[in-house]
Amino acid sequence: MKNKLIYLFVAFITIIMLCQSCKKDWLDAKPNKTLIVPSTIQDYQALLDNSGKVNASQPGLVELASDNFYLNYSNWQTLQPQEKNSYIWAKDIFAGGPSNDWNSAYTRILNENVTLEGVNAISADASTKVAWNNVKGSALFYRSLDFYNLAQEFCKPYSQTTAQSDLGIPLRLQSDVNKTSVRATVQETYNQIINDLLAARGLLPVTPLYKTRPCKPAVYGLLARTYLTMGNYVQANLYADSCLQLYSDLLDFNSLSASSSRPIARFNAEVIFHTTILQYTGNNNGIVDPSLFSSYQANDLRRKIFFTAAGLFKGQYSGAATPFGGLATDEMYLIRAETQARAGNVVNAMSDLNTVLTKRFLTGSFIPLTASNADNALSKILTERQKELVFRGLRWTDLRRLNNDTRFAKTLIKTLNGTTYTLMPNDIRYVFPIPDNEILLSGYQQNPR
Repeated sequence: MKNKLIYLFVAFITIIMLCQSCKKDWLDAKPNKTLIVPSTIQDYQALLDNSGKVNASQPGLVELASDNFYLNYSNWQTLQPQEKNSYIWAKDIFAGGPSNDWNSAYTRILNENVTLEGVNAISADASTKVAWNNVKGSALFYRSLDFYNLAQEFCKPYSQTTAQSDLGIPLRLQSDVNKTSVRATVQETYNQIINDLLAARGLLPVTPLYKTRPCKPAVYGLLARTYLTMGNYVQANLYADSCLQLYSDLLDFNSLSASSSRPIARFNAEVIFHTTILQYTGNNNGIVDPSLFSSYQANDLRRKIFFTAAGLFKGQYSGAATPFGGLATDEMYLIRAETQARAGNVVNAMSDLNTVLTKRFLTGSFIPLTASNADNALSKILTERQKELVFRGLRWTDLRRLNNDTRFAKTLIKTLNGTTYTLMPNDIRYVFPIPDNEILLSGYQQNPR
């Protein structure tokens, strides 16, 4: 049975790839359902369990565009055009070619829609209801994650005053690729993300069979991340807390080997949901920003757990060179800390921050941080947020959302071969262009650049 399901998935993906040349609308992937059609709950679960496809290749160019690391000129020259252009915030990032970030996400969305339509056509009885719920809830979760990550790259940052008119992403909610799609608004995009997650919440278990499968804590975690991105701190706090009430384990860095090339294990205790970011060469060759590196104290174990002596990042929560893009408890503690500080609850905010940091410092050396007021607490929490969540694909979103606060807005500066490149707060280049081939084929309105 296992071999049959594996064959089914391989055949299904092969059909998708063979049909890439037949694109008529939104995606270079068009399955021919007359050739092979998954028909059982187990079939659809098999589609979602292909972690090498479903739990991989989340958009990664935003990591190149952020400020966690720098590239020397010789390394930058070896990159493919979209990597080089993302690093310097060029006007035409994709240089007329397709976008790996865009295509990989919409390929998964197609698979998620096929799964949702298929499982909805199956009547579940008492013996199959749990499995049916898991398939539907998982597909909804995966789709919301893909929509969320696409929005961080191809949409303006969320603003309550303009979200109703700002252009969002195409919200593909059906598997029929011949149906014309348009760009939703930013508000509609985030509404869909949230609605998918709320629908998944009642379907998924608290504890997944594997960490590559979504679960109820993961739903709460992604809701917390989404609401934080939107600046809705009350809801972000609520869902971060809901997540931590169900799962709150932290990894003690004193138990790790700093001399290891991969000191943090895959599926470690902090991981709630595992997925990875597209592995671009530039992300592996980048040297940590000197000011960021120097902000780690000598007795802060992250200094050696996260970085080599040469300044290369090795602390992936994926347990490999591929960047981790999933959900983990340390992020939830930091979201709850930030939202507590924004609400003026300084004691609780610093307690959450110190709960994480005490696991990061050499045993017996950590002195709990204190804050004189809410603003001081917020500043310390945001500083530690960058240090803790470095190289997880989150920094770009943080830069975008914090640019609206003059206390935390930052001008990004990069230098290559004597040329200086600058990205000012709220620059229109904080929104990536829609790939040209998508504009030509679908007629989407282009982002200003």
